[in-house]
Amino acid sequence: MKKVFIVLGISLVIAACGGPKPGESEGGDTTTATNSAAKAAEPNVDTAVNKIGTDAPASATAKGASLIAGADCTTCHKDHQKIVGPAFADIAKKYTAADEEKLAKKVIAGGSGNWGDIAMSPHPAIKLEDAKEMVKYILSVK
Repeated sequence: MKKVFIVLGISLVIAACGGPKPGESEGGDTTTATNSAAKAAEPNVDTAVNKIGTDAPASATAKGASLIAGADCTTCHKDHQKIVGPAFADIAKKYTAADEEKLAKKVIAGGSGNWGDIAMSPHPAIKLEDAKEMVKYILSVK
């Protein structure tokens, strides 16, 4: 019985992280709309983009933060809180700017094993340049 609940739980997590598949209609997907509405409702949210100090300049990470807000990333990741996937701050502690290309490709291809058994769903619709901007933002979160 315990195994059934584990399998169901993992299935729900994977389903929650998945976006629309290529060729599927996006009409029923409200994740992006919900994320956009949440961002609009909280204009003064404290993010790494707004911090002053030794962090990367806001202009260098603003595009990445915007791309993340428009994607389904925040379904599984938050800046400083582990949800399904690791917090962006934990990713920033583990990797450096030298890993940017590798991480951008991982965002596009998906994968598992680096942060546990739960797989990150692939995001083939994201361009490599956009994935790199997203990774720059993630690596700036402290």
